[in-house]
Amino acid sequence: MGNCLEAPARVQSSLSSHNASEASKSTSRTGLSSNGSTLTIPSYGSTSTNDLPTPRTEGEILSSSNLKDFSLNELRNATRNFRSDSLLGEGGFGYVFKGWIDEQTFTASRPGTGMVVAVKKLKPEGFQGHKEWLTEVNYLGQLHHPNLVKLIGYCSDGENRLLVYEYMAKGSLENHLFRRGAQPLSWAIRIKVAIDAARGLSFLHDAESQVIYRDVKASNILLDADFNAKLSDFGLAKAGPTGDRTHVSTQVMGTHGYAAPEYIATGRLSAKSDVYSFGVVLLELLTGRRALDRSKVGIEQNLVDWAKPYLSDKRKLFRIMDSKLEGQYPQKAAHQVATLAVQCLSSEAKVRPRTAEVLASLEQLQTAKSCSKASQVRQAAASNPVRKSPARQLPSPLHITPVASPLRSPLQTYRQSPRVH
Repeated sequence: MGNCLEAPARVQSSLSSHNASEASKSTSRTGLSSNGSTLTIPSYGSTSTNDLPTPRTEGEILSSSNLKDFSLNELRNATRNFRSDSLLGEGGFGYVFKGWIDEQTFTASRPGTGMVVAVKKLKPEGFQGHKEWLTEVNYLGQLHHPNLVKLIGYCSDGENRLLVYEYMAKGSLENHLFRRGAQPLSWAIRIKVAIDAARGLSFLHDAESQVIYRDVKASNILLDADFNAKLSDFGLAKAGPTGDRTHVSTQVMGTHGYAAPEYIATGRLSAKSDVYSFGVVLLELLTGRRALDRSKVGIEQNLVDWAKPYLSDKRKLFRIMDSKLEGQYPQKAAHQVATLAVQCLSSEAKVRPRTAEVLASLEQLQTAKSCSKASQVRQAAASNPVRKSPARQLPSPLHITPVASPLRSPLQTYRQSPRVH
């Protein structure tokens, strides 16, 4: 569920669009294997709880999760009977509605009161299907982190399958980068989003029982009202390798333009597959271009192929930077992000950095920026010392001359317009 364009011919394909927030997001996932996918139920690592027993049946997953089991009538009331004016978006999974529930009891409340939620209602013929719905309940029911979207509850009533999430007011990163008329994201916000997404991904990869996200892309990175980024849509998540194994072999699922080449070619999945996809997202943040864009001509259709020749050359990088930034970005930091993207996009999985290393590199950029600002303030203070009035050296207060007119308030003297970041 997320965003992608029309996929090439394959054994299993589906075009889908999805929005778990304010605007719709279009996507296409690929399944290149002719074998039917099987649901693997893993154990978990969590920051707040000990490892829980590994559930293996649907009943065990639903009964062991820390989620609210909503009735269909409760969600009808929360969304005003799924009225069209509550619709946030439509996708391959189904429809996404805005709803309201009581913060304490989670019962439906009047529109405009209580807690806002996003309710996803599965289409019976939807591409994601029951297995991915169950996988999402399985993972998000037990994994908790500030940079993973919060799943509040679910509903399983006859053929109806629904999921209830926290509401992400700013929608998807995809919408902010690519939608016409959207307010451009500043460089500082782009770095913040990259760091937040890397933190969520690092949490999954470094968990005691590793989780491979398998669907890193701009449409699955959601933003709250303060532009805090969270990973959403865990329908394709899979347990990572255990013991001495370096990968798991599985049916190829994902989104064209983001999926790692070795995974597409062999079906061998590892955390480094997610790192490759994250590298594509870094390119999108730098360039403002989609991972795959059929409206472009030739090599420009594929972002990685088009951008790679420019990434390692400081003198050429500006040619592919997002024009919506209007040049308002630090050139050194942009080159460092470009270099990091090149490392993530290595054709050899073993050469790519670990997600924790990617995160550390991005956090250093943010730290360097803060230190640079502090240094500039210190330098400005040193070059413009406050001069003492000669009058202050006189012993008698009768000879003191005011530095400024008493009619002018000090607040007026130093007040500055707030800087918009």
